Amino acid sequence: MPVVLRWNGHRFLFYSKEIGEPPHIHVLKDGKQLKFWLADMRIARNEGFAAHEANAIMKVASEHRETFLEAWNDFFGN
Repeated sequence: MPVVLRWNGHRFLFYSKEIGEPPHIHVLKDGKQLKFWLADMRIARNEGFAAHEANAIMKVASEHRETFLEAWNDFFGN
């Protein structure tokens, strides 16, 4: 699972076996997980983060979207 960013204790990553899904990132911290799509920066799943935490995560994610897409495409060869 390639970690593409660490921020404030959060790990932004994707799983190496998620072939076939559109580009997305998982964010993990303290047993909580958020998944968002890179195409439209929409949250696909939130497991445990409060709304204000998810908003802060998505702000950081928006700033790094291009880096995430490059890492995804480099890894999966798209």
